[in-house]
Amino acid sequence: MDYLRDPAAIYRRSFEIIREEADFTLLPADAEPIATRIIHACGMPEIASDLRISPGFVTAAQGALTSGKTVLVDVEMVRHGIIDKHLNVVCTLNDPRAREVGMATGNTRSAAAVTFWRDHLAGSIAVIGNAPTALFALLEMIDAGAPKPAAIVGFPVGFVGAVESKNELHANPRGIPYATLLGRCGGSAMAASVINALTRGAS
Repeated sequence: MDYLRDPAAIYRRSFEIIREEADFTLLPADAEPIATRIIHACGMPEIASDLRISPGFVTAAQGALTSGKTVLVDVEMVRHGIIDKHLNVVCTLNDPRAREVGMATGNTRSAAAVTFWRDHLAGSIAVIGNAPTALFALLEMIDAGAPKPAAIVGFPVGFVGAVESKNELHANPRGIPYATLLGRCGGSAMAASVINALTRGAS
């Protein structure tokens, strides 16, 4: 069978097609590599109109990474999707206490796991790629006085809470630069692609 085999050429042609088909005019100019990587992760150029990347997000997030700040992720799938293995990525979902706290508070394990981010939050990048309850819990913590991360990557996915949690982030980001995808779509691959764009670009 005749097909493109060179990895660099595959990436290059993929990004060319995305730029031909996607409309990035509503996004900050420096966010195009992020949008390109997100679309590459899902194969849907049409989501560009639902992407929301705030002015200053790229500068704030890259500054956090350059300073060696923690990348907090809600699920292991996000951690494994991040290409740069030198980053300080923390996932607390499998902390044995998460299930206990979730049951005690009547919330999900994902939301409970976010409560263990507090000591790492200041100046970090908080990345939600799965659970809407994790994004809600993060915003509630910040409202209650927890330290603010440098940036929030909010890509929870699903039919219950995903739309609402991302709408809340977009409507009231608490003064924190953010990237999100409105609607039901999202997921770990898209969330990880944001970090990959920040460290590797899209070229």
